[in-house]
Amino acid sequence: MDVRIGIQNVAREIVIESAENAEELAQRVSDALSAGGELRLTDSKGRLMLVPVAGIAYVEIGVEEARRVGFAH
Repeated sequence: MDVRIGIQNVAREIVIESAENAEELAQRVSDALSAGGELRLTDSKGRLMLVPVAGIAYVEIGVEEARRVGFAH
């Protein structure tokens, strides 16, 4: 699952690949935002990412898609 996190006043976004499904990720983000502090996410390689919720502008949880090869019409 592709997760993009926009940070306030920063032009680039944080992008991670997570093994969790969309509902689990949405619940984790919601819990972190309501509790304050930090959002803790683990990527598909097992790396832990801590993001302070005070700086989060948005979180986009994408749908996992098979990557296409070639040219689209």
